[in-house]
Amino acid sequence: QVQLVESGGGLVQPGGSLRLSCAASGSSFSTYTMNWWRRAPGEQQRELVACVRTDGSTIYGHSVKGRFTISRDDAKSTVDLQMNSLKPEDTATYYCNARRNWGILNDYWGQGTQVTVPS
Repeated sequence: QVQLVESGGGLVQPGGSLRLSCAASGSSFSTYTMNWWRRAPGEQQRELVACVRTDGSTIYGHSVKGRFTISRDDAKSTVDLQMNSLKPEDTATYYCNARRNWGILNDYWGQGTQVTVPS
């Protein structure tokens, strides 16, 4: 079992920066792929923002590439999302997600943190 707690959301002006953090409790953090997802207001689907695999390799969503950076610290069981050059369309609830598939899918989610970039 993994519990995830996000922090760092808030209101920021366009062009500004925020850093989201996700702290994990439980065992074997280093064996999980860690993801940040977001759901924009009024949208049903979550959008994958960024992913960092167990080997440290990363994937970014097209809309955030070059502006956001995901990083993980396995010693501290944390994953961060540095968000720069924020735009109004980045407004969303951001969710931390831990995923591992070792024959059985282990999939854990945080409660979400709100990021608002006014237009």
